[in-house]
Amino acid sequence: MWFWFALGSAVFAALTSILAKIGIEGVNSNLATAIRTMVVVAMAWGMVFLTNAQNGLKDISPKSWIFLILSGLATGASWLCYYKALQMGDASKVVPIDKLSVIITLVLAFVFLHEDFSVKSLIGCIMIGAGTLLMVLG
Repeated sequence: MWFWFALGSAVFAALTSILAKIGIEGVNSNLATAIRTMVVVAMAWGMVFLTNAQNGLKDISPKSWIFLILSGLATGASWLCYYKALQMGDASKVVPIDKLSVIITLVLAFVFLHEDFSVKSLIGCIMIGAGTLLMVLG
């Protein structure tokens, strides 16, 4: 089932890029990010209440709170950078560079989470990097 959610994430991320590129025209990128974030917050809390998950708030450990907050800060920084880059550059060039996060994630998962980094992973990273370079320079 995780595969279908991951595929949905990719499709919605693609739509996000195109819709943002159209919507950001003539709008300050920080303001656009704030508007987008308000919508995401409303959707996320809507799902929490729709699925009756709000009772789990009291069960979140201090460690989880810290890492969720740090993750939120990283997300905010990513979105601010992404919207500024999207405002200044072509979506067809910004998005591939943004997707270098796949390579960075694999390396960080290996270093900090001790996940496997196989020959297959290495080849995939090289191909993603080469593909990104080809798309950005092309």
